[in-house]
Amino acid sequence: MVKLIDEFQRGWQGISRPSPLFSIGFAASCIAASTAARWLLSMIRPDVYFTPYFPAVFFATAFGGLRIGIATAVMGGLFGLTLNFGDTPTDFARLVLSVIYLVVCSLTIWGVEHYRSVAANQREISAQLIQEEAYRKLIVDELQHRLKNKLSTIHAVLHQVLQDQPQVWASIDQRMRALSATDDLIARVDGRGCDIKDLLQSELGPYGHARFDLNGDRLFLPAKLAVSLALIFHELATNAGKYGAFSAAGGFLQVSWSMIEDRLNIAWDEMEGPPIGEIGAAGFGSKLLKTALTPFEGKTEITFLKTGIHCTLQCRIPAN
Repeated sequence: MVKLIDEFQRGWQGISRPSPLFSIGFAASCIAASTAARWLLSMIRPDVYFTPYFPAVFFATAFGGLRIGIATAVMGGLFGLTLNFGDTPTDFARLVLSVIYLVVCSLTIWGVEHYRSVAANQREISAQLIQEEAYRKLIVDELQHRLKNKLSTIHAVLHQVLQDQPQVWASIDQRMRALSATDDLIARVDGRGCDIKDLLQSELGPYGHARFDLNGDRLFLPAKLAVSLALIFHELATNAGKYGAFSAAGGFLQVSWSMIEDRLNIAWDEMEGPPIGEIGAAGFGSKLLKTALTPFEGKTEITFLKTGIHCTLQCRIPAN
């Protein structure tokens, strides 16, 4: 019985075709139920010949497929023509009704089969997406693991080389530990989200906490938005370390954020950095800054001022 119920559920959901015997039995039961309904209706109106068989055709097709649906429609038509529950003879009007019945059954069978094919295609696409997402997660986890191992190796090598220079080692050790902590935070963010201040402190910490100021209330970021902002902050911080405020001895960064209804506004202001030279062609980082917030109805605007880079970020924080 459990096996039959499972087969029925899988067939009804379109996951797999039931056995021919089971499909025929189900179609026969649908015909029997429709005939019984027709007999009951004949006590009120004896001229109802084909209408009770429409549900039988629909359910038989949805469960057993095209051939079972056609067979059920044919059997329902024959019963409607030949089986009488009163004194009404088979006349021309009943023949016309049988043609209409077959046309409607054909449309019903086509519609059910079309829906089944679309649903099967969607299930296949969903299964592929699930597999690709699992593969992506595996690759990301592997890359994170390798990156962590490389950082540990570099950390150990530098420690051996700088054993005789404790002051230099202390400065490098702190920065490398901060970088490792940032990578760990981004890995955790991918599944749970995090607070924007924690994200910024983790990303900017390797450059020295005295070189930046954060202004804004505590604000929890959903996982997908947190990952996008983490990529943006990393790109901006990397550019600040190469060309901007963090590349100069007296450079300073101020990051402010605020909420207006469900929209987040972030201002990234670099000060006392070196003069910005000629801007080259847009690379991957520039494209990332422009497109990372698009899924959140957001945008990024960068202005190159004499005092340093000014960047504004705007986006909508999703409800979940």
